[in-house]
Amino acid sequence: MEQKIIERAAEIVSATRLNCVLALIDLDGYPSATTKTVSKADGIKWMTFCTGNNKIKMINQCDHASVCFTSSDPLYNITLVGKIEVITDLEIKKEMWYNGMENHFNGPEDPNYCVLKFTTERYNLFVDLKGTIGVL
Repeated sequence: MEQKIIERAAEIVSATRLNCVLALIDLDGYPSATTKTVSKADGIKWMTFCTGNNKIKMINQCDHASVCFTSSDPLYNITLVGKIEVITDLEIKKEMWYNGMENHFNGPEDPNYCVLKFTTERYNLFVDLKGTIGVL
C-alpha cells in the first residue's frame, strides 16, 4: 500500500510545470514560503526550481527546506522535507530553462538566474484518500 501511494505521489510531482510552495529558513531564522514551479523532478526524490539569486544567502546559511504540493481536485497533499542547494553549473542552468523564463531573465547566462535543487529526506503523503509518512 505504501509503495502505491509513493508511486502516485511521484506521478503527480513529475507532472509538467507543477506549482508548489517552497519553504526556506530566512536570514533571521524564520520560515519563509514562496510559490515555485518545478523545472524537473525525479518523482519525490528530487526536484529543481529556476529562480532569481535572492535565495542564495538564505540557502548558504541554512540548507533545510520543505516543499508542499496540494490540490482539492484531485485531492492530494504531498509534503516533502529535505535539503536544498544552489546549482551554478551553466549546462544545468541551460537544461532547466523553460519557456516563460525569458519574462524574468535574459537567458541561462543571466547572473541573476540560478537553479535550486531540492533533495527529499522524508515525506508526508496524502493521495487518493490514503496517507503515509516515511523516510527516503
